[in-house]
Order: sequence, then structure tokens, then C-alpha cells
Amino acid sequence: MSGTLLKFLALVCMTVDHVGMVFFPEYIVFRQIGRLAFPIFAYMIAEGCHHTHRMGSYLGKMVLAGAVCQVVYYFFMDSLYQCVLVTFSLAIALIWLLKKAREGSGFWYFLSLCGIGAVYFVTERLAAYLPGTDYAVDYGFFGVMLPVAVYLGRTKGEKLALTAIVLLALVMTTGAIQMYALLTIPLLALYNGKRGKGLGKYFFYVYYPLHLVVIQVVAYFV
Repeated sequence: MSGTLLKFLALVCMTVDHVGMVFFPEYIVFRQIGRLAFPIFAYMIAEGCHHTHRMGSYLGKMVLAGAVCQVVYYFFMDSLYQCVLVTFSLAIALIWLLKKAREGSGFWYFLSLCGIGAVYFVTERLAAYLPGTDYAVDYGFFGVMLPVAVYLGRTKGEKLALTAIVLLALVMTTGAIQMYALLTIPLLALYNGKRGKGLGKYFFYVYYPLHLVVIQVVAYFV
């Protein structure tokens, strides 16, 4: 399976998850299907960081898409919840620091450690300073660390093993429903390492905020 095919599968699962969350919250099967999306996207984020020669541009596009989503969250849902694109933005920033550390001096390793500490504060501690809000970062600290762990894996086997380990940590910290995310391991094992033919360079960046808007507009009128 190509990267594009895996991402398209993740996109479908994600859409099912969000539709179920808004329109059919009483049916847990929508959320169970949705658990397959995050690990696939996280794995592909790590692959993208491996292959890109423009980490700044890669991070910038993710931050921009995340900012658009946060506008949707705030104005449509009156929410400070930080979407998964914020999670991935933090992951890419950490991977960038680690990449610099591998190429540079010990100073970059120090910055990487500071970055991990900052991510832990933002994902696990900042909510305590924002009482009365629903602030949280989607998938929390281990969600940010999943693409980082995959990036650090040297072989496909190591990447799959690290994916499983971090997903188990997610199960323990965010709830048993995340156990369904482990079903992505066989799918990721089928990844052929190729990008594949896509639907356009920016399709996935545009689709995420757009589908949130569509779902909220439909929900408003229904």
C-alpha cells in the first residue's frame, strides 16, 4: 500500500469518527472506526519528515492548517480544544530539533530536551492554568511523541514496534477505546515506502478544516 492510499483510508476513518461524534454519539462503532486514523497519519508524518528537504515549509503548512482548524473550533464550537494538526505541528517541530541534533552539536540535543519538556507542559500541564475551559491537546503527550518515535526507528520493524509501544501508552493514558488503534499495525506493515499518486499536494491540508466546517454547518441546520 502506498502512503497516499493509507492516508486516504485514514481520512475516511477520521470522517466517520467526526460524523459519529456530532450526529450519532450513542453509537460507539463510529469512534472505534475513527481510532484507525491517527496512527496512520502519525506514521506518514514521520515518513514525510524523513523525505522532505524543507522542514520549515513542512512545519509551516501544518501550523497554518492547524490555525485554520482552531478558528473553526473557537467560533463554531466555542472551544479551546487543540486539534490533531496542533499535535502534529508539535511533533514536526520536535523532529526538526532532533534532525538538527543529529547533524550538529550537543547544543541541539539540549534544545531537543527543552522541546520535549515544553511539549509535556503544553499537553499535560497547561490545562491546569486554564480552569473553566475545555483546553487539551488532541491525543496528549504520547500523541505528539508517536510521529517522533516512528521517525527514530531505523527499520520498518523498529517503526512498527515503536508505534505499538506508544499506542499502548495512549491506551493507558487516554482510555481503552484507543486499543482499536492497534488494528493499524497490520495495515502499516503493508506500507511499501512509496508516496503513490495523490489527489493534489494540499488536499489533506485543505480537507481537514473543510470537513469540520461542513459537519458543523449541517449540524446547525439539522
